Amino acid sequence: MPMLKDPSQKYKKFTPVHLPDRQWPNKTLDKPPRWLSTDLRDGNQSLPDPMSVAEKKEYFQKLVEIGFKEIEVSFPSASQIDFDFTRFAIENAPEDVSIQVLSPCREELIKRTVESLKGAKRATVHIYLATSDCFREVVFGLTKQQSKELAVKCAKLVRSLTKDDPSQQATIWDFEFSPETFSDTDPDYALEVCEAVKEAWEPTEERPIIFNLPATVEMSTPNVYADQIEYFSRNISEREKVCISLHPHNDRGCAVAAAELGQLGGADRIEGCLFGNGERTGNVDLVNLALNLYTQGVSPGLDFSDITSVIDIVEKCNKIPVHARAPYGGSLVVCAFSGSHQDAIKKGFNAHEEKKKKSPDGGKSVRWQLPYLPLDPEDIGRTYEAIIRVNSQSGKGGSAWVILRNLELDLPRGLQVAFSKVVQEQAEVKGQELTNEELCELFKNEYFIEPSTPQKYELVDYSLSNSKGGIRTLDVELKIDGKDVTIKGTGNGPISAFAHAVSSELGIQIEVKHYHEHSLGKDSNSQAATYIEAVSGDKLRWGVGIHEDVSQASFLSLISILNGLSRN
Repeated sequence: MPMLKDPSQKYKKFTPVHLPDRQWPNKTLDKPPRWLSTDLRDGNQSLPDPMSVAEKKEYFQKLVEIGFKEIEVSFPSASQIDFDFTRFAIENAPEDVSIQVLSPCREELIKRTVESLKGAKRATVHIYLATSDCFREVVFGLTKQQSKELAVKCAKLVRSLTKDDPSQQATIWDFEFSPETFSDTDPDYALEVCEAVKEAWEPTEERPIIFNLPATVEMSTPNVYADQIEYFSRNISEREKVCISLHPHNDRGCAVAAAELGQLGGADRIEGCLFGNGERTGNVDLVNLALNLYTQGVSPGLDFSDITSVIDIVEKCNKIPVHARAPYGGSLVVCAFSGSHQDAIKKGFNAHEEKKKKSPDGGKSVRWQLPYLPLDPEDIGRTYEAIIRVNSQSGKGGSAWVILRNLELDLPRGLQVAFSKVVQEQAEVKGQELTNEELCELFKNEYFIEPSTPQKYELVDYSLSNSKGGIRTLDVELKIDGKDVTIKGTGNGPISAFAHAVSSELGIQIEVKHYHEHSLGKDSNSQAATYIEAVSGDKLRWGVGIHEDVSQASFLSLISILNGLSRN
């Protein structure tokens, strides 16, 4: 069946909220929300192969390590495994971590759920009841009044089993109610149900009731969700006794935006999963939300400084890979293949380092502002080597960056251009990107640095002396095709004397066009790197030399040129 030419015959538009004086568009995020991880409950129930108990334990410990203070661990009434894992979480949670469990509005399931929390230091009982017309009528066959009465009845039951039970006073109890399918519920009816539930629970400012307003199915653009949240926040009574929590799903691909705008609309808390796992298209991605705040200068209260270890746990336990382009966590998100991107990043790093050198406090006050990199990869435990990767689409800047980071060779622009052509040819032959190791080996082979096999021309020794009139005389011992050869030349400097020796005694005309040098390291014993561009006939060739002695490094550059010319 083809897609409909007029889909309005089958699907209706979402209904916007009438809120002409909405306030959220003028607000900004300046503090983190309360975070709740539901990886072990909502996330786990969505997996084709649910986590084993051992995997859930490992995942739980990682969530605690990251810094989550509220963790929804299970649906205790669903199975003995879930019940037993709740017991593990209670017995192993730090004192400041609240264990949350979920139950539908059914008396026998609520009793089993509360039973699983016995002895907890901190616990949250979360119950839910769908309130949209679609679910209420189609799934449950209830009127609005019947739904409200059921919600109140179940809230009173939870109260009687928890904070009103003298035997449960050692536990700090929180209560959460979700008008499930909130995003498709009449806003005034959602308020009516929540007001009735709040009255039954009787929250305080110190222990506010949690109203979770989920986009169980994401049905609108994020601005409409923000309007719904602001409408609820402005109209619920005793707002100071209410914590508004969001549980955005990602059916339209807008969960992160919906969560951020929902916070602007008045939400205090966010529920989601690491890297957005969850039923259908997933829950909101908590890593994304937290690091979005971080890059705006707001501490999220969650620690992703070793994001690789987080990815390892998530992939191992969920058996679902983190997408290569997932914000912050994806393997390719800090990588640039495009030549123009690489060039901009390389220049950005150079400028950043210069600012740090000039900063009176050692660079602590220097703001991070680099092209294409909103986050310093080192802040989440990633090395700079991963930033620029080279394939046939890459330009001179990418290869130069890799050589600089790995070999400490700061290539002059002309050499960058020349080497990039070599890289492109190799990448096209290989048909995929070159690793840093492959790129470095390619550079060494191209310019005869640390050659592993004998070359046509090899420098054995030299002697340089001064003559009258500033003229210098150079005696050079070479091996040419394995045979010892001595040549002599003169010039106003070592390089010109070497070029004269090669020209007069070997018949190879070399005209030096450009010369560059820099030290490798900062101490007095550092090596020197020299780069020479020379013309020989109609051939243009770069050479590279590295040695403690600058003159010998220059001669090695010229030897590199001779070997390159002979190979071509």
